[in-house]
Amino acid sequence: MSTKLILLTSFVLALGLAVEVANADFTFGTPTNLGPTVNGSDDVIGVSISADGMELYFASNRAGGYGNYDLWITTRDTIDDEWGTPMNLGPNVNSQYPCMAPSISADGLQLFFSDWEYGTMIPGGVGSTDTWMVTRETKDAAWSAPVNVGRPVNYTGGDICPNMSADGLSLYFASGAARGGSGFYDLWVATRATINDPWGQPVNLGPTVNSSAADVAPSLSADGLALFFGRTFTGQDFDLWMTTRATEDDAWGPPVKLAAPVNTSAVEAFPSISADGSTLYFCSDRAGGSGQNDLWQVPIVPVVDLNGDGIVDSADMCIMVDHWGENYPLCDIGPMPWGDGIVDVQDLIVLAEHLFEGITPVEPEEVRVNENDDGSQVEIEQGQILVVTLESNPTTGYRWEQVENQESYLEQMGEAEFKPSETGEPPLVGAGGWEIFRFKAISAGQMTLQLVYHRSWEEGVEPLKTFSIQVVVR
Repeated sequence: MSTKLILLTSFVLALGLAVEVANADFTFGTPTNLGPTVNGSDDVIGVSISADGMELYFASNRAGGYGNYDLWITTRDTIDDEWGTPMNLGPNVNSQYPCMAPSISADGLQLFFSDWEYGTMIPGGVGSTDTWMVTRETKDAAWSAPVNVGRPVNYTGGDICPNMSADGLSLYFASGAARGGSGFYDLWVATRATINDPWGQPVNLGPTVNSSAADVAPSLSADGLALFFGRTFTGQDFDLWMTTRATEDDAWGPPVKLAAPVNTSAVEAFPSISADGSTLYFCSDRAGGSGQNDLWQVPIVPVVDLNGDGIVDSADMCIMVDHWGENYPLCDIGPMPWGDGIVDVQDLIVLAEHLFEGITPVEPEEVRVNENDDGSQVEIEQGQILVVTLESNPTTGYRWEQVENQESYLEQMGEAEFKPSETGEPPLVGAGGWEIFRFKAISAGQMTLQLVYHRSWEEGVEPLKTFSIQVVVR
């Protein structure tokens, strides 16, 4: 620990501690694709990061396997290294039967998964799809053959996407409507008193967490206070959601859909949170990938610039000191980005790691449309920027103008910008170009964005061109 951090810690500890619940402020960075070494033209269904961050398990139908979907692993020597070439877990684990949605235990000795494809399940199961596991004696040993987890975890209606807590005492999974609950698939948890005890009767996470949609693929944080999962209303519109709780004895709070740039109009599913809470891995078919679903990662960043002045300094430390031990969400930033229920030395450590650093604002993700999108529907997340680019020539007197401004959903950002045509020569007087409008999505809803190309002084004259799109803000 640095001298600076020791001094700061001693100073704050002298103020005394008061235990109250607090929630952290954090944001997500820019998602990045894991690259062509890991991803290919195949489909990936499920991902799981090991507790030490050196192993990444996933399910894929890529060439070189034994069945439709096999379990694979990619490894690295250090956190800073690139992921290596994926290796198939071999014929003892994989077969002609599908293996999907893997989840590695914290000790690395148990690997849970689902035989998730109706009609081709592993023989000896309980229901239409089941939770299975393979084990190994040490991390260097070979994996065993699959073993069915059995009842009461598995049920006749189908059980998928298992995820075990770091202490090995809770098993989260998704189960079909036949078991009961709120939707097509609900999130459930089975618990046991010790790792040597059998699993108890599963409990539904309840209507606060579960919806009328399909809620699947849970991923529990190592501290047990955050639960990431996927939700789909149609089977095609998967998004990532998150629910938190103050302590492991408290109920889960209302889920929140992760904002852009994590969720997009593409599929985002099968989250896996790293043990330190700094990185979320997931599957997505968004643009920029190699295959049907690729593996992506996104950093989770605590908000350490507490006063928003662009630098982390003594002013931010004073804010934390002023709210020491209080129920103050802004300052509860450690040890996980979502905090631990109290503003204390753990939060000070996180703040001290960033002292005197400049903070670069994260630019919101842009969704771009042009005249080719006329008449279409565009989906955009709250916080994203909708950029509308339309051909124009202001020297003729014609300009684009919005017909109706529904600022409850979209807020126009300044005046339209004119960009002349790029001909490689200096712009000619009277040459055309494009008018560029920017709108920020500020609340959920649906609206029609309509612009007309006209001379504003000509009353009663039909516009030369119109542009209209349906905008859905999620």
